[in-house]
Amino acid sequence: MTIEMGQDQTVLHVERDGPLVILTIDDPQRRNALSPALTRQLVAACAEINANMSVKCTILTAAGDVFCAGGNIKDMYARASHFAGNAAEQRRTYLHGVQTIARAIHDLEVPIIAAVNGAAIGAGMDFATMCTLRIASEKARFAESFIKLGLTSAAGGAWFLTRAIGQQRAAEMTLTGETIDAQQALELGLLLKVVAPEMLLDEARALAARITCHPAHSIRLNTRLLRDSARLDLPTALELAAGMQAIVQQTDDQYEAVAAAVEKRSPSYTGR
Repeated sequence: MTIEMGQDQTVLHVERDGPLVILTIDDPQRRNALSPALTRQLVAACAEINANMSVKCTILTAAGDVFCAGGNIKDMYARASHFAGNAAEQRRTYLHGVQTIARAIHDLEVPIIAAVNGAAIGAGMDFATMCTLRIASEKARFAESFIKLGLTSAAGGAWFLTRAIGQQRAAEMTLTGETIDAQQALELGLLLKVVAPEMLLDEARALAARITCHPAHSIRLNTRLLRDSARLDLPTALELAAGMQAIVQQTDDQYEAVAAAVEKRSPSYTGR
């Protein structure tokens, strides 16, 4: 898969491996921090993934020892980048900048697995909580640390973190700004699994393989149904589920799944 990066320095590497796309943040000079280039490239990658029905799952990880250091503190001090301009200008910067990542990841039609290799701080933690599933290296640590810099989360952390670990634990992390390690994150339910650093990507790939063995349309509709049902009342969620079930039952792959079960053989899916 090729993502058009325009004039930006490439800070997001995109690797295609069959039905899997691996997105790797790689901006070591800035500790993989948030930047306009990273924002544009992540959003573009998500759009490409949604448009390509042969993609069934995505992994988001990072190169080096840091997952994402969040906002650039030098920009904060210099009142540059996201911190430049008056209040009205800054509002538009967030709406059309970092918040486009939240919308793009949330609107992904395939599951996205966060493989957190190191520190996920501020917006970096928010990026992890935006993902469908999360595993982490034993070296990972997490902090919703905005309050320590007199800030709030503009990337969507208040929305995503509450849904990931519940209202009370999200409030504790947000209002103290304290850092937790990978084991604490596992105990809070933020993570599915903690693994040795050298096993992180293998574990993420293995999890992806457990997903991508299923039909493409079923993966996408189940992903959307889980996401959308969380904000709906029961009658509306049931109506949505009925519609999605009716759609997927008309696919060749759904019939193949049933045929394979009846005939006691492995299914062979075509994506139709």
